[in-house]
Amino acid sequence: MTSLLRLLTGKPQPAPRAVSRETIAITLGNGQIVEVLRVRDPRARRIKLSVDERGPRLTLPMRASEIAGQRFVIEHGDWLLAQIASASSDAASLQAHVSTRIPLRGRELPLQWRQARYLRLQLNDDALEIAAPETVSPANLRRALRDFYEGQARADVGRWLPKYLPGLPRAPSRLRYRVMSSQWGSLAPDASLSLDLSLVLATPAAFEYVLVHELCHLIHADHSRAFWREVEARCPDWRDQREYFRASGRALKASLRRLIADDK
Repeated sequence: MTSLLRLLTGKPQPAPRAVSRETIAITLGNGQIVEVLRVRDPRARRIKLSVDERGPRLTLPMRASEIAGQRFVIEHGDWLLAQIASASSDAASLQAHVSTRIPLRGRELPLQWRQARYLRLQLNDDALEIAAPETVSPANLRRALRDFYEGQARADVGRWLPKYLPGLPRAPSRLRYRVMSSQWGSLAPDASLSLDLSLVLATPAAFEYVLVHELCHLIHADHSRAFWREVEARCPDWRDQREYFRASGRALKASLRRLIADDK
């Protein structure tokens, strides 16, 4: 496109501006100083603040001023501190008879520990009861937690999937849950569907959007306008869910890795 414009106008076209990054220190309203990665991105349309395992990130459009960015961080100071605290909380790893909560469906689920001869996890009302020997091995605990998460993910998809099947050319041939490094889901040529296990840590609306996204690939294998029309017909707020993953996705994946790190 740039070469064509140069031929038509006879003028050299400016090169697209690159993304710039720098770490800055911002003093919040309570006097606490936090280090924030400030990213100026030509693709950004609005100021955005997010937190992942690498820390706070402030994204600025090219036209936004640095002062406006700092003001945005200060205005969201309480939220920022809560996110930083959550990222470093005991929910990040699971320690037998010590940890008090784990992430599930967009919130922190309280844990109730009790000593028992055999390891067992059971969801009771708004808490997860873990019966475990006092000397339960970390590997067994991680494996049990992974099984629990997969069971919860299968239950969610089992509730959502039937309402979408009538509008599809065929049903997925197989459904698997995997720990994915970057993707949230994938659909193979044989119609087997893979979903990232960390989706069960996300809000249910975001999880369901990913399911809809992958199911729509049964209709259109690409990301054409026709594909996105199918997605919007089934999930009108898909843009909000996509923004959720852009802001929180890396933290979700990192949290799952810490919880079941050695369980392949």
